[in-house]
Amino acid sequence: MTTTHTNFARSRFNWLAALALAWPVLGLAQTAPTIKVGAIGPLSGSTADAGTEMLRGIQIAVEEFNRVGGYLGRHIELVVKDDESAPAAGVRESEALLQQGTVATIGFCNTGVALKAIPLFQKAQQPLIVPCSAGTPVTTQFPAPDSYIFRNSARDAIQAPFVVNDLIRRGWTRVAILADTTGYGEAGLKDVVAALKSHGLEPAYVGRFPTGVTDLSKQLGEARATGANAIFTYTVGPENAVIANGRSAMKWDVPIVGGWALSFPFFLEGAPQASEGTLVAQSFIAEPSNERRASFLANYARKFNQRMKVPMAAAQGYDAAYLLMYALLSIRDGKFSGPAIKAALENPRRTYYGVIATYERPFSPNDKDALTEDMLVMGKVRGGKITFAYPEDARRNLFVRRK
Repeated sequence: MTTTHTNFARSRFNWLAALALAWPVLGLAQTAPTIKVGAIGPLSGSTADAGTEMLRGIQIAVEEFNRVGGYLGRHIELVVKDDESAPAAGVRESEALLQQGTVATIGFCNTGVALKAIPLFQKAQQPLIVPCSAGTPVTTQFPAPDSYIFRNSARDAIQAPFVVNDLIRRGWTRVAILADTTGYGEAGLKDVVAALKSHGLEPAYVGRFPTGVTDLSKQLGEARATGANAIFTYTVGPENAVIANGRSAMKWDVPIVGGWALSFPFFLEGAPQASEGTLVAQSFIAEPSNERRASFLANYARKFNQRMKVPMAAAQGYDAAYLLMYALLSIRDGKFSGPAIKAALENPRRTYYGVIATYERPFSPNDKDALTEDMLVMGKVRGGKITFAYPEDARRNLFVRRK
């Protein structure tokens, strides 16, 4: 690690270390019981790459926190569950997780899985921070003041307008939407239609399909016949590659745009040539554009000895873990009831200088989404990786956004 990274790490943990040094005074022993925190996501199945990266980000944050003493000598213990990218497994594993003494949970990448499992956490009054799932309904199932569901991912209600605004600036106003029939596709379709409507536009074409399809030439042909000059996709799996490869086979030269799922390996590796030039909304691009991100990237490389497959999932998982741990530190009596953690998340006592953003007040009783539209940048696929689409995005990314 460079001197800059070392200095950053020291400054980041000085106040944590000071708290950790206080535990002997309070009569706590080094054998103090751990604080169990759940981590659930797709470690297998169609979105395993995103789930694995989410978990790695969480693990890095927890290891850093424990290394300086944790909560007054008590370490965080992760209880990890695999939702298999499937709603039924998500419900089953969430039920198991809630029986294992966890005080809060971080998890979910698939909107369809999250929507089925979220009521379990709400009923149990256990705070859940969702670091990946972007479907707008994830944080709107319950009235905000009563909700135990928080999110550190850019919801589609801000991703869709961000992308649509970029399309309109560049003259692409006849937009074809291809969306799968999962909860993610359904919610995303509604958000894109609403974003277009705000500009007085309607989709040139809407095509739906189930996950698992290997041929979408019919929908692509119909979209082309409408004169569409851009394709907005909403699907999380290999179907994105099916769309790109089908468009290329038709020699239809229009841009593919969409939300963060277009940064998944299923797309980049499944359509290595056809994905080139795709535009995708991103909260984090794996470039050392400032000290915090450089430190995070260096820590990841040192621990896992490989590049991130889904950088957004890793970064958002990392920040979500810290937001939770900062909330725990603000509970002075060590009694981690669900209502106490919820209140601590909604009324933070200290600013967290994160990888995605600087979080002064990420949540409140009436706002359960930490990320805002100004934290997004437009990414572009170049050589199988995501980089900044435009020079202005790269420049803007030098300045860390605040909430």
